[in-house]
Amino acid sequence: MTSPPASRDAPLFVVFNRASGRGNRDELGPAVEAACAAAGRRCELLPVTRPGQLPETAREAVRRAREVDGIVVAAGGDGTINGVAQAVLGSGCRFGVLPRGTFNYFARTHGIPAELDAALQVLLTQEAMPVHVGRVNGRAFLVNASLGLYARLLEEREGWKRQFGRSRFIAFLAGVRTLLRGHRSLHLEVELQGRSWQARTPTLFVGNNALQMEQVGLPEAQAIDEGCLAGVTLKPVGRLSLLALLARGLFGRMGDADEVRSFAFQALTVKARRFGAKRIKVATDGEVLKMALPLRFEVAAQPLLLIRPPGLAPERREVRS
Repeated sequence: MTSPPASRDAPLFVVFNRASGRGNRDELGPAVEAACAAAGRRCELLPVTRPGQLPETAREAVRRAREVDGIVVAAGGDGTINGVAQAVLGSGCRFGVLPRGTFNYFARTHGIPAELDAALQVLLTQEAMPVHVGRVNGRAFLVNASLGLYARLLEEREGWKRQFGRSRFIAFLAGVRTLLRGHRSLHLEVELQGRSWQARTPTLFVGNNALQMEQVGLPEAQAIDEGCLAGVTLKPVGRLSLLALLARGLFGRMGDADEVRSFAFQALTVKARRFGAKRIKVATDGEVLKMALPLRFEVAAQPLLLIRPPGLAPERREVRS
């Protein structure tokens, strides 16, 4: 898909969540308005002020942007960015990101700086490029989707963040605690490219972020760059083995572990082997919800038109070197 020509005067419609993110939330609006004024660009700020308001606000931003060939911008962490992307995908609108979260995997893999002023310069000066999106049962994900242990880890991590604050260290401690509490294996039937296999695994992880794959040492980063998704399952293992796998991931060596199976794909179907299972918890970019089985993971037919710098992100060049 060819991205639309750059427009140096296209107005920005900025969706931001006052209830999430990091740093001084009150600085966002003035910084965006000042940068746009200096560039001679119009902007509208659309704050999300209550739980559950994000989808409605994102749809309103898309509606306004389509009327004037504007750009929809998501300011927040990966969850907020995902929520806005749900509305933008398939609309034809260009999409911008101002990362304000803890990990910012989506922004980092596409070379968008974490610093607000630098991210605004990218937004105001660069062109839109197509980036592919993952979907599970029609719901988009930009970073990853998962079920089983990893989804539970994310769900419990949010509780720790609400209690102790948002930081990578808190997220790590929450993950260790989840692993130590034990887990149950999933009994799945996985269908891929006309063949199927039975999988008993603590978790099924589907990645759509090359940087995340590179950092933990899985080889499917290149396949993600080429428009695929990456599937990861684990053999049934005990708590100590899971902690050892976590340590391997921290040192970028998970791909060397015999307990890990990883593969690239365009479309994947997952069914429950146990009779009676109809719904399962699935995490998409950190948000956990119940979905009906079977699950269909696939690359979305249309990409996002993301405003980003050209080439490989500096952080990813360092990982690959």
